[in-house]
Amino acid sequence: MYRDHLTGQPTWTAASVLLVALLVVPALGAAVVAVFPARRDRQARIVATGFAAVTFVLSLVPFFAGERAGGWFAYGGPRPTVPLMPWVNVDLPWVPALGLRFHLGVDGISYPLVVLTGLLTLLCCAYTVRKVPKGGGPGRTLSALLLILEVGVLGTFLSLDLILFFVFFEVVLLPMYAVIAGWGGSERRAAARKFVLYTLFGSVLLLLGVVLVVTKAGTGDLITLTGASGLTRTTQCVVFALLAVAFAVKAPLWPLHTWLPDAHTEAPTVGSVILAGVLLKMGTYGLIRVGVGVAPLGAEWAAPALGILAAIAILAGSLICLRQRDLKRLIAYSSVGHMGFVLLGIATLTVTGLQAALLGNVAHGLITGLLFFLAGTIKDRAGTGSLDQLSGLRETAPRLAGLFGFAAIASLGLPGLAGFWGEAFAVVAAVRRGGPLWLTLAILAAVGGALTAAYFLRLLRRLTHGPTTPTVHSLRPSIAAVEWFAWTPLILLTLAVGVIPALVLAGTALPLTTLLGGHP
Repeated sequence: MYRDHLTGQPTWTAASVLLVALLVVPALGAAVVAVFPARRDRQARIVATGFAAVTFVLSLVPFFAGERAGGWFAYGGPRPTVPLMPWVNVDLPWVPALGLRFHLGVDGISYPLVVLTGLLTLLCCAYTVRKVPKGGGPGRTLSALLLILEVGVLGTFLSLDLILFFVFFEVVLLPMYAVIAGWGGSERRAAARKFVLYTLFGSVLLLLGVVLVVTKAGTGDLITLTGASGLTRTTQCVVFALLAVAFAVKAPLWPLHTWLPDAHTEAPTVGSVILAGVLLKMGTYGLIRVGVGVAPLGAEWAAPALGILAAIAILAGSLICLRQRDLKRLIAYSSVGHMGFVLLGIATLTVTGLQAALLGNVAHGLITGLLFFLAGTIKDRAGTGSLDQLSGLRETAPRLAGLFGFAAIASLGLPGLAGFWGEAFAVVAAVRRGGPLWLTLAILAAVGGALTAAYFLRLLRRLTHGPTTPTVHSLRPSIAAVEWFAWTPLILLTLAVGVIPALVLAGTALPLTTLLGGHP
């Protein structure tokens, strides 16, 4: 949708209608599934998967929205004069009295995360058709909650108005709480409460930052605010500090990460996949789109502190993983280190660093999503996640052991797989930033990368090698069709992004350059 150059009235395009449908379809699906009778629980889960499939197809639309010119992507409709203008744009009055607008858009920064959200939600809904966690509510309720989560996450990635961004950012809170508390492990309620308390703390800071920006700038439009020419340096520093802490809680970034291991350990498999695959990305995406974009002077002021915290997160996450004895908890703590690499890339405030962060986000979503699928399957079949009782997996379930080995090697950053690019170029960006501090941070991050390899290789040795324990000996080795359906796309995309990182980076150079205050 764009405004006619003669009348000034909004003009709808097919792509902009489909962009709105990207939010309407999963919301409608959640409502439809929620009213299914209890006796048709399985049919409701199948219907939810159908709605998720339609949403995933719609998430691909921006790629085909306009003609390709000068690169892989171009803009739908008339070519905009503003470099940060999205490929597809919807801009409507929302609360006219307050000057609020329903402004959605997608560009090279958000597009890969939109597709990732659509894909992981589809895979999780399909997974629940056959495997509903024991001890929780009906499967149709879980499927409906997954679709509501999808609405909140997609809305966050698509919002180009700060107030709208905040609303969608908060939509995910209660559904995620319900997923953990309703279908999680024995300590699920305590883990869910901890998740909510941390997230609410971040929400308060985010609201303060958003209100401060809108009050001082007189607008919440992110395209207008990018560069923050109307905000003083002091205001930008205060705003960035508020936003950085708020997004650090959601990511989560060290030292505000302590809710994550508990949530992952207790969450059902699909809850862990969604939590690691897309919910954490809301924090790092917000730091790029809103934090750096709205308060660039504040980002520059805080960059050294962010870099130091990133290096600490990388090292701390790796060292903690070396001590872990629970499978899901180890994978959860590995996210702290991986998000440290993403933060290091953001902290460099360079196009290379931000591209490394975007690549790291997508790679983490694919690989850690696969790891949690596999870890959940192993835990469900073995009845435990303790590494002391999970030894010799390759003798009993060689295919499962091989798939887990692939995911672990991808996560440690083997060249040729998706996990390599984001971490390697975050280090490169720190070196290119120059100066003793950034060179030191690059060296520490590289050491952390070596420790990442160490704990994943240790994990593989304990899990797949050694004498077969009684628990693993009784483990069912076959892999169901729905499991192959959920895992295969993640495996193929991990390989594809590892070989062709341009699948994620195409179309990012121009908006990132503009975001950092440069010129196309």
